[in-house]
Amino acid sequence: MRSAPRRVPEQPIDSLGYALARAAGLVAGVIAGANLTDAFERLLAEHPEWPEATRGAVRDLAWSTLRDYGRGDAILARLLHSPPPVEIRALLLVALQRLTQRPEQAHTVVDQAVGAAAVAMPGLRNLVNGVLRNALRRQPEWQGWIEAAPDARHAFPAWWVARVHRSYPQVWQEVLAAGNTRPPMALRVNSRRATLPAVEAELAEAGLEFRRLDNDALLLGRPLAVARLVGHAEGRLSVQDAGAQWAAHLLGAQDGERVLDACSAPGGKTAHILERAAAELLALELDPVRAGRVERNLARLGLRAELKVADCRRLASWWDGRPFDRILADVPCSASGVVRRHPDIKWLRRDTDIANFAAQQAEILEVLWRTLAPGGTMLYVTCSVFDEENAGQIARFCLRHADAERLPIRGNPDLQLLPCADHDGFYYALLRKRP
Repeated sequence: MRSAPRRVPEQPIDSLGYALARAAGLVAGVIAGANLTDAFERLLAEHPEWPEATRGAVRDLAWSTLRDYGRGDAILARLLHSPPPVEIRALLLVALQRLTQRPEQAHTVVDQAVGAAAVAMPGLRNLVNGVLRNALRRQPEWQGWIEAAPDARHAFPAWWVARVHRSYPQVWQEVLAAGNTRPPMALRVNSRRATLPAVEAELAEAGLEFRRLDNDALLLGRPLAVARLVGHAEGRLSVQDAGAQWAAHLLGAQDGERVLDACSAPGGKTAHILERAAAELLALELDPVRAGRVERNLARLGLRAELKVADCRRLASWWDGRPFDRILADVPCSASGVVRRHPDIKWLRRDTDIANFAAQQAEILEVLWRTLAPGGTMLYVTCSVFDEENAGQIARFCLRHADAERLPIRGNPDLQLLPCADHDGFYYALLRKRP
């Protein structure tokens, strides 16, 4: 009688192999269609015992692997004779990413990856060992393999590359390259609880490098754990991309005005509006879980708003008929401008999705325009770099509405921010409803 195979004990929680295995699980989930951020949050909830170092290692490995997913896949295509189970494929991708990041750790990475395979699928540990050692021997060939694969050359799907090239023929390569970098970290000061000079002094005292941008965002020299930010828990500051911080400035809400934030989660722009003005603000959010994040964000900052779980397109479910002076329409979009923060997006999106987003955006604009008071203003916002969702969308809207007047933004008809070292990609258009 054959004995049952001996169970290999899981690797120590602080080991590289443990981080490789957990990151591979996240990557495998994305390959199967899962949302990376949601999957990571569930994983953290399941493992409250993880130290900060483990959390950071798992996140870094998963996110960086998916940023370079096309490149890793191009390398594996030359090393595998047949596709392995998705868990092993993901483990190999994560290990290859680590080898790229830390070539001096080659022996350790291979050893730890084999150990992770021994826990997950013992029968395939030799496959992982052989593929990774062969990859190291053939490392000089990697760049040629990457250049030969369309999705690998820029680490974006070919359809995405074509859209960016069409919209930005002069800088398309820079836009794509920025989308593969690590995102910057910027802070927003809550002016109701602190002053900008006071927070700057606290950051300097803590030894953090930063610089103030022209919209008063504080850009850190390097990202750090939120738990290390003095004043965050007390609501004196928030983490918010510098590009996103333009929203409240451009909306320009004033004290006493009636304001609508139609798609409010996770609440950063909602809070910024209220930090700048004592407005009567209604925040809508379709997803109850995401609405809870808005509520918690406002509570931490000591701010108040009326919050409703509702679809902004269904007026009867939330609107009392009183018009709004200002509307923030931060609409659902492809999120192509924040892809470096959500690298799963570029592999989960399809070219046909963009037209679907554009149709949804047009529907939202039509409905919200009905709730805007004559003389009121609406700020249209996306975190996209695709023209169909941005300038093209607003041009089509203005053709349909003779009462829509475009207000200039910093001397231009609109504002398209492209991802760069300072901020992510955002689009802004400001519309006034003629009386």
